[in-house]
Amino acid sequence: MSGQFMLIDNIPVEINGEKNILELVRKAGIDLPTFCYYSELSVYGACRMCMVENKWGEIEAACSTPPKAGMEIKTNTPRLRKYRKNILELLLSNHCRDCTTCEKNGRCKLQDLAQRFGIKEIRFNNTSENRQIDKSSVSIVRDKSKCILCGDCVRMCDEVQNVGAIDFVGRGSKMTVTTAFDEPIANSNCVGCGQCAAVCPTGAIVVKNDTSKLWKELSDKNTKVVVQIAPAVRVGISEELGHKDGDNVMGKIVGALKRMGFDEVFDTSTGADLTVLEETGEFLKRLEKNEKLPLFTSCCPAWVSYVEKNYPELIANISTCRSPMQMFSSVLKEHYKHSNRRVVCVAVMPCTAKKFEAQREEFKEDGIPCTDYVITTQELIQMIKESGIVFNEIEPEAVDMPFGVSSGAGVIFGVTGGVTEAVIRRVLDDKSTTTLRSIAFNGVRGMEGVKETNITVGDKELKIAIVSGLKNADDIVKKIKSGEVHYDFVEVMACPGGCICGAGQPFTKAEGKLKRSAGLYETDRMSSIKRSEENPVMMSLYSGLLKGKVHKLLHVKYKGRE
Repeated sequence: MSGQFMLIDNIPVEINGEKNILELVRKAGIDLPTFCYYSELSVYGACRMCMVENKWGEIEAACSTPPKAGMEIKTNTPRLRKYRKNILELLLSNHCRDCTTCEKNGRCKLQDLAQRFGIKEIRFNNTSENRQIDKSSVSIVRDKSKCILCGDCVRMCDEVQNVGAIDFVGRGSKMTVTTAFDEPIANSNCVGCGQCAAVCPTGAIVVKNDTSKLWKELSDKNTKVVVQIAPAVRVGISEELGHKDGDNVMGKIVGALKRMGFDEVFDTSTGADLTVLEETGEFLKRLEKNEKLPLFTSCCPAWVSYVEKNYPELIANISTCRSPMQMFSSVLKEHYKHSNRRVVCVAVMPCTAKKFEAQREEFKEDGIPCTDYVITTQELIQMIKESGIVFNEIEPEAVDMPFGVSSGAGVIFGVTGGVTEAVIRRVLDDKSTTTLRSIAFNGVRGMEGVKETNITVGDKELKIAIVSGLKNADDIVKKIKSGEVHYDFVEVMACPGGCICGAGQPFTKAEGKLKRSAGLYETDRMSSIKRSEENPVMMSLYSGLLKGKVHKLLHVKYKGRE
């Protein structure tokens, strides 16, 4: 046997740069169970589910053991099966087991592994603490009785998002995951990004569900319910409803919403087109005056919250443009203000922080929110299933007029680099097809956490940074403040990969991220309108509804942290 191989269950597997045995085991087509392992996070090795047995009968954690040429391991011996079952029994003995009423029912990794290993009864008494449910946040809900101390949320919050709102407290059997001084999560420095809920394998942290209130609105004959769908939702919902991950099922979503009772259905990409026009105009004005640069994007509410809490001196550098959701909600409320029915604006978003954004005082008119309800992709999936709609069989439908047209530039807002690409399409004088296509190869696309690109506008060469993940954003801010780097424009998305990986979406890993981004770029390619300024709806809005109201409806002044 060559020195670059190791034996896994008597199968020779080539070692080719894998960091640990676990990666090599999965490469061999073996699904080794884990709770605490994510390739994007540091190795924690707490759950011990991925233990393997070597040829000397010793067991070791596959996630934290590097592969070596000539190693021989077993992944499925009687000893390992018994070991894993014992771990699962112990976890379940200290876990709330009201599975049927849990938000994570059917998607819980603990439930899945208990079924996989045939756990039918538990020998130990249930020592789960009384349920302490923290509903203080408008974005997420925490239930300590369902926590298995895997540490996924802690590492995500600290290592990827640099927020550190939660951590381990106590020792031994008294250990728990909580905030500083065990305060409600809303009183912490949480920014509502929800990435902790995205990686939580159980129901200890879940997205706050607002569907019950929305059902009541839909059944009220005196209420007109209009809804907008964010670009990322169309490629994030598909796998859960019988399609391939990344498939664009926008037409079917529209059809499903119509059947559920929504009166008018629109595409947030139209709001994104407004954002491109307003943000580009603001950017060019700041360049001309050479002030308040770099301009940071304002589409991501978790990023805005992060700046308010950590760098309040940079609030002036954040674009005054409202997010596409808030711009479009303001336009819709203005459009329907003379309706003989009460108008409720709903937004289907991939993002948990949008729930917080919708309730900000800056986005209320006489105490009434511009966006009345934000539901996530996960909540929409639940509503479709609850309605009994067979998604595969539903006929696709088009969004409604008069806002039924959007550009490809608006659609790609859902992926990291999309905002920047849309702005570049707007500011470049050369509008040829060749230039349009070349932008895609200028460093704006891809799943990297930090990307850079340069463009020439007039006689100026502009430097642009594209960042996803708040830790990456924090690193960029520190470099800007120290003078180490200079940028004119910085796009920031809190969620790694952008909105396609928002915490409100069904969770996906690296391969799924690529499929979802490819789905949005394919939609852009098939769009007959590539640039926001070419959208006829924009011309109609600026000459009509927005006349004299652009600043009021499309811009905001953030009050900052009190």
